[in-house]
Amino acid sequence: MYNQDNKDNNRLAAVEAILADFGMGMQELRKAQAETDRQFVEQMKQSKAEFADQMKQSKAEFAEQMKQSKVEFADQMKQSKAEFAEQMKQSKAASDADMKELRASIKQVSRQMGGMANSNGDMAQDYFFNTLYKRKTLFGQNFDEVKTEKRKIKKTGIEVQYDIMLINGKSVCIVEVKYKADTDDVRMIPDIKDKFRQNYPEHADKKLYLALASMSFDDYVEAECKKLGIAMIKQVGDTIKIYDEHMKVF
Repeated sequence: MYNQDNKDNNRLAAVEAILADFGMGMQELRKAQAETDRQFVEQMKQSKAEFADQMKQSKAEFAEQMKQSKVEFADQMKQSKAEFAEQMKQSKAASDADMKELRASIKQVSRQMGGMANSNGDMAQDYFFNTLYKRKTLFGQNFDEVKTEKRKIKKTGIEVQYDIMLINGKSVCIVEVKYKADTDDVRMIPDIKDKFRQNYPEHADKKLYLALASMSFDDYVEAECKKLGIAMIKQVGDTIKIYDEHMKVF
């Protein structure tokens, strides 16, 4: 019996020792955990501070980079603007030179064309004047005088000129000469009659006929002549042909 109690006591003491050791182990574990937690918190604080410093530094570096980039961009824009202005200046100079050359070419062509037009006009004038001067007959009438008429009106100081004027005792025929007639030429002819009566009072009581002589007539010109009662004198081969069926006496 005594031995049994001794065994039980020994077991209890062993258990108590184990529990005491366990308690001490748990206490040590809690201390270790507390230290670990403290260190973790400290590391987190330090990391947060370091991160804040890094962000602050990065923000400052970014701001500096942006500032530098802005300055560089402004310099580039200034340089590009200067280069563009220089290019525009050079382009304008080249364009002005081209325009000057073009105007000179146009002027030369216009001069040549004007010379050709004057030459053609003179040729038509000489041809019709010489032909009518030789025949002196128009519309079944014989004319005593065929001339190119030019007169300066004293009252107005204006000089009037008629390409060809045919005159007899009863009639006057005024012929307008064109190398290639157009409808505007035809429409101007009727204005002759009123001015003629004023500028040539010595022929005021005579019949007045109006005619258009041209090396070329198109359908519109012919229609306008017929409408206004203006005779047409055309070149046909080596001679002229007169169309006066529609002619009016003015």
